[in-house]
Amino acid sequence: MDVKLDPSQDDLPLLANTSHILVKHYVLDVDVNFESQDIEGTIVLFFESGNRFKERSRSTEESCQLESRGACKFRTPGPCHIPMTNARTFSSQMGYNDFAICGKGEKDTSDKDGNHDNREQASGISGSKYCRDTGNHGNEDFWLVLDCCDLSVLKVEEVDVAAVPGIETFTRSPKPTVVSEELRNQIVHELVTLPADRWREQLDYYALCSQAPGCGELLFATDTWSLQIRKTGAQTAADFPHAVRIWYKTTPKGKSVIWTSDQSGRPCVYTMGSPINNRALFPCQEPPVAMSTWQATVRAAASFVVLMSGENSAKPTQLREAHSWDLSGQPGNSTNKARCQNQNGCSVDGIMSTNVSAFLREKGYSSWHYYVTMPMPASTFTIAVGAWAEMKPQSCSPNDPAAERVFPASEATFRCAGPCGHMDYPCRFQDASATTQEIISCRIFAPECLTGICQETLLPLISPCLSAAHSILGTHPFSRLDVLIVPANFPSLGMASPHIIFLSQSTLTGGSHLCGTRLCHEIAHAWFGLAIGARDWTEEWLSEGFATHLEDVFWAEAQQLPPTEAQEQQELRACLRWRRLLDEVQNSAEEMQVLRPNKEKTGHVSESGASVVKYGLNPEKIFMQVHYLKGYFLLRFLAKRLGEETYFSFLRKFVHTFHGQLILSQDFLQMLLENIPEEKRLELSVENIFRDWLESSGIPKPLQRERQAGAECGLARQVSAEVKKWIRVNRRPRKRKRRENEEVFEKLLPDQLVLLLEQLLDQKTLHPRTLQNLQRTYCLEQQDAEVRHRWCELIVKHKYREAYRTVEKFLQEDQAMGIYLYGELMVSEDARQQQLARTCFELTKGKMDGASAKVVAEMLF
Repeated sequence: MDVKLDPSQDDLPLLANTSHILVKHYVLDVDVNFESQDIEGTIVLFFESGNRFKERSRSTEESCQLESRGACKFRTPGPCHIPMTNARTFSSQMGYNDFAICGKGEKDTSDKDGNHDNREQASGISGSKYCRDTGNHGNEDFWLVLDCCDLSVLKVEEVDVAAVPGIETFTRSPKPTVVSEELRNQIVHELVTLPADRWREQLDYYALCSQAPGCGELLFATDTWSLQIRKTGAQTAADFPHAVRIWYKTTPKGKSVIWTSDQSGRPCVYTMGSPINNRALFPCQEPPVAMSTWQATVRAAASFVVLMSGENSAKPTQLREAHSWDLSGQPGNSTNKARCQNQNGCSVDGIMSTNVSAFLREKGYSSWHYYVTMPMPASTFTIAVGAWAEMKPQSCSPNDPAAERVFPASEATFRCAGPCGHMDYPCRFQDASATTQEIISCRIFAPECLTGICQETLLPLISPCLSAAHSILGTHPFSRLDVLIVPANFPSLGMASPHIIFLSQSTLTGGSHLCGTRLCHEIAHAWFGLAIGARDWTEEWLSEGFATHLEDVFWAEAQQLPPTEAQEQQELRACLRWRRLLDEVQNSAEEMQVLRPNKEKTGHVSESGASVVKYGLNPEKIFMQVHYLKGYFLLRFLAKRLGEETYFSFLRKFVHTFHGQLILSQDFLQMLLENIPEEKRLELSVENIFRDWLESSGIPKPLQRERQAGAECGLARQVSAEVKKWIRVNRRPRKRKRRENEEVFEKLLPDQLVLLLEQLLDQKTLHPRTLQNLQRTYCLEQQDAEVRHRWCELIVKHKYREAYRTVEKFLQEDQAMGIYLYGELMVSEDARQQQLARTCFELTKGKMDGASAKVVAEMLF
């Protein structure tokens, strides 16, 4: 397909200078305002600088400068105030091509380990003609650069962590008499490097430090993609303040969160997996290498529930006075200890002044507190606020004996044997009780109107799917899980983040199959995508390919299928995915079909750490499945080569070795090949796999050979027989004299129905009576969304007007899957179908996510 891509519009810039300085912890303290549709408050960032940047002077060739200094306006320190909603953000109004962090040459960051998100790191920026040098150049100040977009930044200040009572614990002298920048940075260094067994104390001190007074405002500037901060006289990352507070608020149109209504008509807001990740939610370092922990206090009206990526199952605290919250979410008195006056006499208590606190009490606000101790990229942070109703499966209680299973001695030893390879944090893989926990604690949330169908469809699946995942991969990386049914405008069927899964309402109807498979897919991301993340965001297959391959295995185990039946169902799903892959490569740009587009430069970044995500902003990318499908077929190919039992034994070993870390494709492939006996390896090598599977567009040659040689599975043959029956029915005249030769149709599984309808789509003409018969035979309008989607395609192709209402309903209620149908309606060149598409778009575009709305608008107008 001849599609022209524009790197200036399609590539996502990651500008944070992570090679110089890294965020180790975030403390958010924010209010969610539904009337103004913004999130406002403060974020405190705790940094650690790299050893190679502590020298005050070093030679460098990184000499790029911003071409027009006048383009950026700098905020200078002014009188202290509590930021109000009408505060002005000073910005340069430049696109990322006009301002980029760059360096000469590439810097491999393979020494940085950690954990990840569903998206992965990028290629390097090198030789850009527009760039700011963020390193040290003699008398020039060091610049901290954060990824930031669509945020109103109101104030930036250094935090006086030395003012916290008891902080002398983290200084070399018991009673420091002189408070210097070096002392404050030493305190932060000691705090961020506390050993894992002191995590509770660490979180307490993070909270106290985040509420300490400011000790000087910092200069800052913003542009389209970043926030740049400097302190006069701080010439290196080591000199720069290591605790910084930013006062900011989001904008209603910011692309990281979406403000909408749930299915019950109540307002809600949630992070919807935007291509720009969280940079429009808070200033952050987006590259996965910036592994950090976080804690957050979120206030919202008392009628709302706040869900977030957090290890604790937070409960609301009714606001009575300005105070802080301890780890369990209960009021504490630490704020009174940390409460102090800043240099201008303003009282500072996190974000809250006395008048703001009084306002919150009058409005009936509640506070929610979450935290994580496992370092992960900031892009994995997820939040959802709405009037959700809670449901909890009985067997998801952490105290339930059924949640644990005694393993044979050899298996139990393997699951917690040997040290972990990641940075220090409280790791479940080293907790013997965690390794035997089949079912982690789980809560289910949904709009009130969907609680009934959730209890019927979703709740019975939670425990068997969690247990199945544990039986295949072992220790659950996360201690608990929330599952939320998100609003209808959610642009996909599901999304996984630490401790929380979003599911589309489209998964709930038509039985348990679609819900179960999607739930298994998102559960699989706990291991591949979160506990083990890709270090390069372009290697998305390391997340999605694994989750797609594992969802079939988990789902078969959850259903407790006999091996032969499980194999048959997995072969049928491979058949369906093969058809989708063929369609995908015929209808997408070749450049976007490559799983490792940066080739030998994969994982490289510029000297500062800045990079770009190739095609990261292309609106069509979020609808593509090539990383899912080609990744799935590669893993399936490798599993067959090793044998299923050997492959999954290896996979458990791989998880134990690499959990908590970022990887590249070669890390997985090299370890896999080392575990393949020589006689099975044949011509397999990392280089050959790169060439055939990861670095070429189109269908991989080994996959073509396999599909051409392979026989059709039994379930697919049954479908082929049913298709022939329908073709005979369609050819018969309307009126028949004899009825003794009526066709008898077999009952089909959901995946068989999908295949049946896809094969019938290949027929040039199906009569209305045949379509009517088809619907009655299989009750198509009561099937799951995958089946109904194919049924709608048949309706559109054959202009079956009696069922147009079904298409309208699908486009409005199944927005996660309906984008393709808009295109089908328009290419038909049928005036009634085109009007149907435009009418449905007018009804839904106000609530549709921006990327989807843009793609549909381009189809329609």
